[in-house]
Amino acid sequence: MTQVTPQPPAAVPELDDDTTTESTPKRPSPLRDVWRSFRRNRAALVGMVIIALIVLIACLADVVAPYSPVAQFRDSVLTPPFWQDGGTWRFILGTDDLGRDILSRLIHGARLSMTIGVIVVSLSLGIGVLLGLLAGFLRGWVDTVIMRLMDIMLSIPSLLLAVVVVAVLGPGLFNAMLAIAVVYLPHYVRLTRSSVITEREREYVMASRLAGAGMFRLMFITILPNCLAPLIVQATLSFSNAVLDAAALGFLGLGAQPPTPEWGSMLADARQYVLQAWWVVTFPGLAVLITVLAFNIMGDGLRDALDPRLKR
Repeated sequence: MTQVTPQPPAAVPELDDDTTTESTPKRPSPLRDVWRSFRRNRAALVGMVIIALIVLIACLADVVAPYSPVAQFRDSVLTPPFWQDGGTWRFILGTDDLGRDILSRLIHGARLSMTIGVIVVSLSLGIGVLLGLLAGFLRGWVDTVIMRLMDIMLSIPSLLLAVVVVAVLGPGLFNAMLAIAVVYLPHYVRLTRSSVITEREREYVMASRLAGAGMFRLMFITILPNCLAPLIVQATLSFSNAVLDAAALGFLGLGAQPPTPEWGSMLADARQYVLQAWWVVTFPGLAVLITVLAFNIMGDGLRDALDPRLKR
């Protein structure tokens, strides 16, 4: 009788960690998800590219600009752009009433405008977030005092409030930036307060409080990171408004003082030559228009990318 020898069971191949990892789809990071949503908006991408070019030109103003912004060429006063009769390639966009190269002043004015936007947004955002955190987290009389003060500031037209602040402090570039930062302060305070009130009652905040987290840790580490999305959008839009308001104060003679190459002051100096030399008014106005429009379009794209309710 033949004896059947039992065969050992077939070995089951073990799955290593690499195989398991490859079979499990990776969840995209939040930053990558925001970028994926942002790049679908072609207009926002164009705005971001324009802003990147303006920032690059502002950083390289000393290298890119053909002349000094205050250099005067008395033999070339009110020279038209190169494509117009009487124009020359020496001054591509022409010269102003003092013989200064408009292209060079526009390039250096871009640096000044970007500096104004950064300082104004940094001041208003930093102070506004701090006051909004205190008002939304502490509530009570602290909330009442802060918000009533913000309501009073919002009841005054923004440009008028900036003019009043500059009139008290005196005309000048730094005082104009400080005045614009004061104007935008209530917007950050109200936005931060509303976000904090929404977040402070959520489960993760309760868990942190039960774990023994202190007040400052709850405000700045637990709650604040979850309130950044609307603040980023507001900062982008405020940047464009700061450039516009700085140009308005410069146009009124309350901002940057001559011979500083600021777009608003360039418009103010060229008012009397609107009919005689159109280029001295047109190009600074176009610089303000393009910069403000690019920031607004990019801000709209960021809002759509950061707000899950607006994603398609």
